[in-house]
Amino acid sequence: MRRTILVLTLLLPSMAFASGGVELLSANNDIADKASLQVGAKLLVNYCMGCHSAKYVRFERIGKDLGLNDEELNTNLMFSAEKVGETMTIAMDKDDAEKWFGVTPPDLSVIARARGTDWLYTYLLTFYLDDSRPWGVNNLVFKDVGMPHVLWERQGWQKLVHSTDEQGHEKTKLVLVNEADKAKAEQYKQEMRDLVNFLEYIGEPAKLERHNLGWKVIVFLFIFLGFAYALKKEYWRDIH
Repeated sequence: MRRTILVLTLLLPSMAFASGGVELLSANNDIADKASLQVGAKLLVNYCMGCHSAKYVRFERIGKDLGLNDEELNTNLMFSAEKVGETMTIAMDKDDAEKWFGVTPPDLSVIARARGTDWLYTYLLTFYLDDSRPWGVNNLVFKDVGMPHVLWERQGWQKLVHSTDEQGHEKTKLVLVNEADKAKAEQYKQEMRDLVNFLEYIGEPAKLERHNLGWKVIVFLFIFLGFAYALKKEYWRDIH
């Protein structure tokens, strides 16, 4: 796992400084929200797995944790696999990917652990039109990104607007090219929370189990505290 994180860092060296002066938005995700995870899983396989894999997680594990049976997995998620025991890999050749994008698209299994959920959420929301780039888009937190904005139809196109405040400081902000996309763009924010939520989950599926077990442990400790206190009272009563 450590090696994978190191590889991601080597593949995308500029990402370490990608946020620059951009204030990261809060993803406010919750991996205990299974409905959110299900939406995020569908977004991942429909929009991300054309180029990105998630080879450290199996469809079977996702089905177990998200409450999906084998039929639901086959219908909604398994477009590039035949058996539920397979991992979330893709058929794209690494050499072809590097030729098209300039770098091999990173595996998404641990991307949330490597970059952080707030970074991913902000990244997915801050694509904007840029004619100077090969794919026609750029990104506020990842300058000169090599990835196209594959989700633009769900958000609508954005453009970067420059302005100057009263003190003469230059400011930039993103605005929708088409104001009619405003409602769609708001829905897109929730969808990206769902996607980032799922990316955090696949980064460490066991975390979901720990969360589910945590409250049971706390209840046990409170019950044990009651017995321990009663035992202490009984013990000291005999001594006195």
